[in-house]
Amino acid sequence: MTTSDLVGLRIKTVRRQRGLSQAQLAHPELSDSYVSLIESGKRTPTPAVLELLANKLDCSLSYLINGVTAEQMEDIELALGYARLALENGEVTEARTRFAELLGNSNLAGLTALRQEAEFGLALALEAAGDLDQAIALMLRLREEGLPTERNIEVAVALCRAYRESEQLSEAVEVGEQLLSGTARQPWTDLLVELGATLLAAYYERGDMLRARQFAAELLNAADALGTPRSIVAANWNASITARVTGHNDEAIAFAERALAVQMEHGQPRNTARMRFAYTRTRLRTGSLDAATAREMLLASIKEYEQTSTSTIDMAMVYNELACAEYMMQDLDQAAEHAVAARDLLPKYGHVLGADANLLLGRIYGAAGRVEEGRAHTAGVKEWLDPLPNSRRSASTWYATAETMEQLGDTDGAVGAYQRALACAGL
Repeated sequence: MTTSDLVGLRIKTVRRQRGLSQAQLAHPELSDSYVSLIESGKRTPTPAVLELLANKLDCSLSYLINGVTAEQMEDIELALGYARLALENGEVTEARTRFAELLGNSNLAGLTALRQEAEFGLALALEAAGDLDQAIALMLRLREEGLPTERNIEVAVALCRAYRESEQLSEAVEVGEQLLSGTARQPWTDLLVELGATLLAAYYERGDMLRARQFAAELLNAADALGTPRSIVAANWNASITARVTGHNDEAIAFAERALAVQMEHGQPRNTARMRFAYTRTRLRTGSLDAATAREMLLASIKEYEQTSTSTIDMAMVYNELACAEYMMQDLDQAAEHAVAARDLLPKYGHVLGADANLLLGRIYGAAGRVEEGRAHTAGVKEWLDPLPNSRRSASTWYATAETMEQLGDTDGAVGAYQRALACAGL
């Protein structure tokens, strides 16, 4: 049935419930023939006529338009607000439950915009929980519906990111480039810069370093032209990572410092905590921060994360980085404890961070002289990487695993890992 058919049917149903004829409903403002045409779906009433009929029928306008009462609409909007708040606060499990319950409400079926918002919220909660396959499937279904422009870009940002997180880098690039390439693209906005920043991450993780450097410069120019905090943070954050992975360490630190400064002045606490952690990690990995200072900063990040209810994957990242700093300091017991904490926070959906944690554990136990335990943890890298498609990052992790296995005396395992690294690199 069309929208006009449904509206007409609701008017007819309520009119009969009120014991009114078409002529009684129409008099004196409308003709009974016009009411008949509306009820049969042959005429679409104007907003003014709909409001008039709602008053005459003593029912809510929202019921005639959407099939829900004003009270039901209020309940739906309230439930959606609570679900959004849970997601924003990093309460991923609660957000996932609330969005799923909301989508089970039959009254939501006719409310297209609210249903799409609830489905997108559920997809974001699934992504935050690490269930990337379900999140991607839900976002793909949403994109098939012909979303409004802004919502379409928001979904594209999340889809590009989810593809990247699941190591499906070609798909991530395709999603980003579809909206950003071509002369028909609209002028840069905050959302488009965020999409560009997500695409940039896919470029450097795929190994397209020349393209990444060029595109980073384009994004920085766009953000400077816009002059908005949101665009400046997104562009500089990812430009920093691009500079670091291409060996331009001074640039990496400068971009990270600018992103953090703007984020601290204008951003939300949760994103500020994530940015502060990213800055610490950048300095540690570029050698501009000693391990002891990094450890103190990372411990502070954990407290900040706990206060802002960040996602489990974000928390796993900071624990794994803390373990790296402690390993560098030869505090092996603490390093092992925090690497295990990082790995245990991750869902079992295949995540490269789980491989990183296991690899670090292999090195820690090897350094402690517990070679058999080190071999077991290093061999555990396989179960984390096997579900993931071949990629530059997987190749790098397999290569590091092979080196570690060789150091631990596992020659056969090292040969297999070197072969997997070559396969991931397309060789």
